[in-house]
Amino acid sequence: MNFWLYIKDSFMGALGSVITMAKIVIPLMIFMEILKDSKILDKLSRKLEPIANFFDISNVAVFPLIIGLIFGLSYGAGVIIESAEENNLSRKDLYTLMIFLIACHAVIEDTLLFVVVGANLWFLLSVRVGVAVIISLFASRILKKMEISGNLIKG
Repeated sequence: MNFWLYIKDSFMGALGSVITMAKIVIPLMIFMEILKDSKILDKLSRKLEPIANFFDISNVAVFPLIIGLIFGLSYGAGVIIESAEENNLSRKDLYTLMIFLIACHAVIEDTLLFVVVGANLWFLLSVRVGVAVIISLFASRILKKMEISGNLIKG
């Protein structure tokens, strides 16, 4: 195998992946900024307050949670990183959010892929969401205790 051909093919494949992700992440970030500037994100956060209260996270953390849940970690990461960089998320919120999304991300696309190969939609969906909720609730409580005692990692 020609080494330079391999390098070229690898580079072109990686570049194609980055461009594909940028086509989704950049409009998503623009959309998020529009929602934020028009105060729609604040209204949406208030409506989703029960979710925030359930997980004991701030209202600001709910939007990245939903984006990651629907679009997955790759695309949701842009929203999560931006929220974290703007200091809208506490360490506890960020850790809880990431723990939930590690267990349950890209719910629509991943679940549908497994259904195509024969998995039961409702069983798979309920197990994924159920495990994510249980793990996140425990993590949120532990992180809250760590935050109160001053042991939560500072950034």
